Amino acid sequence: MLVRTDDEIYRVDSVWLGPPRATFPWRARYVAYGLGLLVMIAIMFVQRRIGIGLDFFSVAWALLLTVVFTRFLGQRINYERPLGQVLAHFKLEISGPRASTAVAGGPIRSGHVRVGPVARGRGAVRGPAASKQAGTRTATKQQAGTKKQASTSRKGRRRATS
Repeated sequence: MLVRTDDEIYRVDSVWLGPPRATFPWRARYVAYGLGLLVMIAIMFVQRRIGIGLDFFSVAWALLLTVVFTRFLGQRINYERPLGQVLAHFKLEISGPRASTAVAGGPIRSGHVRVGPVARGRGAVRGPAASKQAGTRTATKQQAGTKKQASTSRKGRRRATS
């Protein structure tokens, strides 16, 4: 005995072909008209927010994009996967948890950095003599470091130098 399923009932598209003796040249399901209306409103809203004025070409492009988006979405909507389920799935895909790509580390704060006039030590020298004296200090420190390196032996003990 062959048991027939009710799948054939759902396979019939509920389409409106237009008024009698003046049918549309296309076939579209009822859901496509409602979806197209929502898509058209969304596209025109985005156009106004971007700053595109309301003229013939902006409406023509909006209509063209509406047809493209409605056909794209209409291919994914059927009796097994209604529009509400597709929108809920899209929302969950967008807001789902993702792997963190942020580098570990804390926020950088500059509260401990002093902002204001430069603080100078007691013996700071100002003017052109300061750069000359700073160069002398650096050279003296480098020479001292060289003497210290020469005064250490191979075993790491320091020898007394005069």
